[in-house]
Amino acid sequence: MRRSHRSLFGGVFAGVVALGGGLAHAGLDRDHGICTWDQWGGGADHEGDTCVAAQDPLRELAHIVYDPFEFQEIAELDGGLGVHYQAPLSDAEGNFFMMHKAGTYVSCDPPGSGEPAPCGIDPANVRNEVWEEKGYHFRADGSAQERWTFASDWKPPTVGFFEAMFQPALSGPFIYIPGAGGSVFQVLKVNGFRLQRLKPFRDLSPDTSVVGGVTTDRLGFIYWNVVRTDPTTGLRGGYIVKAAPWGAIKAVEYQRLIPGAPAPSDACTTEIFRLTPPPPFPWPPPGFVAPTTPCGPQRPGMNLTPAIGPDGTVFTASRADGEANYSYVIALHPDLSLKWATSLRGLVHDGCGHEILPNGFLCPPGTADGVDQYTNLAPAQEVDDSSSSAPVALPDGGVIYGALRDYDLFRGILLKFDRHGAFAASYDFGWDTTPAVYQHDGTYSIITKDNQYLHEFSFAQGPFYVTQLSEDLQIEWQYENTTAQACVLQPDGSLQCTDRDPTATGFEWCVNAPAVDKNGKVFAVAEDGNLFVISQGGVLESKIFLNQSLGAAYTPGAIDAQGRIYALNNGELSIFGR
Repeated sequence: MRRSHRSLFGGVFAGVVALGGGLAHAGLDRDHGICTWDQWGGGADHEGDTCVAAQDPLRELAHIVYDPFEFQEIAELDGGLGVHYQAPLSDAEGNFFMMHKAGTYVSCDPPGSGEPAPCGIDPANVRNEVWEEKGYHFRADGSAQERWTFASDWKPPTVGFFEAMFQPALSGPFIYIPGAGGSVFQVLKVNGFRLQRLKPFRDLSPDTSVVGGVTTDRLGFIYWNVVRTDPTTGLRGGYIVKAAPWGAIKAVEYQRLIPGAPAPSDACTTEIFRLTPPPPFPWPPPGFVAPTTPCGPQRPGMNLTPAIGPDGTVFTASRADGEANYSYVIALHPDLSLKWATSLRGLVHDGCGHEILPNGFLCPPGTADGVDQYTNLAPAQEVDDSSSSAPVALPDGGVIYGALRDYDLFRGILLKFDRHGAFAASYDFGWDTTPAVYQHDGTYSIITKDNQYLHEFSFAQGPFYVTQLSEDLQIEWQYENTTAQACVLQPDGSLQCTDRDPTATGFEWCVNAPAVDKNGKVFAVAEDGNLFVISQGGVLESKIFLNQSLGAAYTPGAIDAQGRIYALNNGELSIFGR
């Protein structure tokens, strides 16, 4: 009797699973000493930690250029690099996996001019690039060998200044790679052979995109976010998708998921600077009533990757398409039914008159205590499209999320919620960060970058820290970057360095997802081009110059099962070890 396509695939699938050693991926398994870097933030919880001790970074074991357009992209942004790059992935067998850009990229002439269109960062030009995933293997002699290349048809959604994230995930014998139309490819990690395309929708419309990274759980199920643009209205709605490795798929619309979320046609409060013309300074003017705009449907942030807790709880976050200050952190049961959703409006009252925003040029005398100067209302925290912040599932069942807030000079805020969705604590930095978690002594600590961006309306002046927080978000220690020179690695291996503006204090940390080993040793890259190795207590153990000092969209780190260290700089991957 002829078997159905699904039945046939089930037989093939069973054989592949047997060949690959089972369905469940290891991720972080302290009980068995198996530690792989499967996905964004290392594992499904995004805690950025591993149960192995990192090797001493004594030599560069491999160097790979994964973005051949790096110098053209840097020229377009006048010395910056506005791309959110993939976290390198690795398994227990000595394989690692990294994105690679191919296709074409047309520079503007002169750079940044937008001519001849489409060129530079114009989405129509960026879509001429091809996002590939490459599989590599470490040979017995310690060198890295490229094994295969898989070309995806995924294209980045439009996210303004920064290019959106392309982030696959590993699970057992498979690697899951974002594809066109909101789909994800299931590919054999041993040879790059495509098994199937997981499609939440019948079409592969260019108006539908995978946004953020793919997440895989311990049972082999796959989760990802999708945004669909209505071609008539331009409104963007969102879905969270779950797929079984044999192909069954469920998609849940965010707008239907969150009770109490404003309807798409409702009026949402927006900021004073959206008025045409905006009122004169100081802001807010006396009696100011914030303008409104249509809310639009709820959807995920354009770089947001779901997290999964040890009990299977799925954590994600969403925002109103028309106004980001109507945002939520969300917990779902494994079947994608709602567990809780907590609004990010009115959680804190630290605006005008408080330390981060003293009265003055903004917040004139008479302004209400604690309000956002752009709305004259209690502050609202935001899920921002340019940020790659992902929820981090905590060991105690809670979750942390790095949100944006416009009123605090762009530092954002780190928010903690308990297992029931109650707001538990906050820390005064959260911009584009997926913090690492270091478990020790019956508790845990949270490690994040901590940048001071703006002083008297001058950007990136510092100080710039890596900060470790207690589980209730109190500072345990800080390490400050005080590098004074910008450098470029020359072809002969020497460094060419120049002094920076003497008013600047060090360099910004460009890491958005640091890595921490089993001893609490932190690995993070800064915009000075160095990989920093920081021991507990905030003690600098070593730093290694990678390629060049560079203003960049934030980059993640990784540590593989053998303790090798993966660092990104200037569109190039360096792997260090003994």
